[in-house]
Amino acid sequence: MLNQQTIERLTALKLIGMVEAFTDQMNQPDLDRLSFAERFGLIVDRQWSWKENNRMARYLKNARPKLNACVEDIDYKSPRGLDQSAMMRLVSCDWVSRHQNIIITGPTGVGKTYLACALVNKVCREGYRALYVRLPKLSYQMTLARGDGSYGKTITKLTKAHVLVIDDLGLSPLNDQERRDLLEIVEERHSYTSTVVASQLPVDLWHEQIGDPTIADAILDRLVHNAHKIALKGDSLRKKYADLTLKD
Repeated sequence: MLNQQTIERLTALKLIGMVEAFTDQMNQPDLDRLSFAERFGLIVDRQWSWKENNRMARYLKNARPKLNACVEDIDYKSPRGLDQSAMMRLVSCDWVSRHQNIIITGPTGVGKTYLACALVNKVCREGYRALYVRLPKLSYQMTLARGDGSYGKTITKLTKAHVLVIDDLGLSPLNDQERRDLLEIVEERHSYTSTVVASQLPVDLWHEQIGDPTIADAILDRLVHNAHKIALKGDSLRKKYADLTLKD
């Protein structure tokens, strides 16, 4: 009866990890040989792990990456100009604590989105908040936010993410409002957070796609000069894996 009451109170306190550990200990009589401090330490460790796992799961859910990718599964064998040693340095997530950016460029299908989503997965596992969004969808969201009065709230949400991934930059030229929105986002995040940009276009062509020279200079100045650059090349990996699937 006392044990059940303890479980109910721990549950009410939302200490679910401790509930699980306490229940496991009751079902393992051989743990009686451990001291009270040792058994209590195991319970506290379980609660800590439960809390950290839940936080990571929540961060990953809120990040909404397009792909379920992780850095451990990155393909380094395909000839696409991906430097494994450089990626290993990025996997440490030191760039996030230094508020540095990452720019991933290359033709369609070489794995830009996969790399970006894998980095999102890793930073969430390291305890950072992240958010993935394609630029066309971001522009649409900003238009809606301006219409319903939530523009400031949306900017704040984008600013709070430790890592913001902007995918598909440069698919089409930006109109005046889109480039001003992009500048506002980049400006609010500059020097405080990290931004990952993925684009089919090399950086030297971004200026033309953004349009207005003054705004383009301001955006590039805040994104490029403090960025790690990954320039991918080669054939589409989608074709490669599609061929493997057909052979199988």
